[in-house]
Amino acid sequence: MKNVLKTIALIILALGIPSLLIFQGFQSKRYAKLEDEIRKLEIQQADLIEKNNQLISEINLLSSSERIEKIATEELGMRKADSSEIIRVEVTGGKK
Repeated sequence: MKNVLKTIALIILALGIPSLLIFQGFQSKRYAKLEDEIRKLEIQQADLIEKNNQLISEINLLSSSERIEKIATEELGMRKADSSEIIRVEVTGGKK
């Protein structure tokens, strides 16, 4: 009976070690795949950050008061109003 138990234990041990090695191989392959995916995502993130910074710079450039004033005067023929042309309206007693 003891010999049978020893034999079963040896068989389980003999099958267990290769099984663990195979499992470790699968885990290593999965880990490498995840690392590769993380690298690709980090590159994509860096590209998006750079594009975002470029867009912010363009927004700042396009919304500058000098540019808006130049477009208003040169392209749209607008001018600054004289103080005599400004009418102030005050609303009192309106509904809340």
